[in-house]
Amino acid sequence: MLAAYVERLGSADLIRVGELPVPRPGPTDVLVEVETVAVNPVDALVRSGRYRTPVPLPFVVGRDLVGTVAAVGAAAVPFRTGDRVWCNSLGHEGRQGSFARFAVVPVDRLYRLPDGVDPWLAVAVAHPAGTAYLGWFVHARLRAGQTVLVGGAAGNVGTAATQMAVAAGARVLATARPGDHDHCKAAGADVVLDYRDPVLADHVLAAAPGGVDVVWDTSGHNDLDLAARVCRPGGRVLLTAAKRPAAKVPLAGLYTRDITVAGFVISRATATDLAAAAELVNGLHREGRLTARITDELPLAATAEAHRRIEHGALRGRLLLHP
Repeated sequence: MLAAYVERLGSADLIRVGELPVPRPGPTDVLVEVETVAVNPVDALVRSGRYRTPVPLPFVVGRDLVGTVAAVGAAAVPFRTGDRVWCNSLGHEGRQGSFARFAVVPVDRLYRLPDGVDPWLAVAVAHPAGTAYLGWFVHARLRAGQTVLVGGAAGNVGTAATQMAVAAGARVLATARPGDHDHCKAAGADVVLDYRDPVLADHVLAAAPGGVDVVWDTSGHNDLDLAARVCRPGGRVLLTAAKRPAAKVPLAGLYTRDITVAGFVISRATATDLAAAAELVNGLHREGRLTARITDELPLAATAEAHRRIEHGALRGRLLLHP
């Protein structure tokens, strides 16, 4: 089969696209014929060795896929040949990745694709929406009626986080560059502010006088001084990305107001939590409540180019490849 893989960890130039044997599913696995995949920043981190995880060599890169069940292991019920499916947790903890014509997926990490859902949209939101679920419902314990502040709300995770919070009955305040304000409002944000505003905290508190329940800067800039000021006593701050230089931590402003800072990555999520996320994501798909910006679509042969574009950091929207 055609696959994008590396024989040792390092730069994107090490990615090869060529023939590898079709993998064989074990008794609790499903063999999926891959239709489309999406590129994530974590794909490049694993491939480069900067994110440490067991990597079998040669290693097929990639996390996400949408495809069709081609074969089922003896104990891999309830899937059947021909089912449309998706996954967002390959390429980690010794699992081979998704950038190939066929991929083996453990049965507890594979989810049915609802009828009528665009496969391009499904793969584009698989990772961001899974992250949004974990942030809101596993780590922040979001409830209807709460108010949240989403930074980087026009980004991939930011858009999914906004849409999922609104669907859960929360009020969303968002920050983004002015050119993206309409995008954030279309996603459901109640108030959208310029993230570069020198008095941003004042405007957040004007919109939420009692403070917000959760602050989540999905862009990774993590202005913790702002978070400490606008978060209500007993609120939470989520950390899922970090730009350099590292953010300064206003310890007194956080601990004296009982504010919890919780960091997480989707790579450490349990299969149980990911399955719960998939159930909600599929429900939102059925209701047409998830959207994504798809920046480009490329053949599998362009995997190295795709990784370079992700690492340069200027990519806006999702980059898909089609094996």
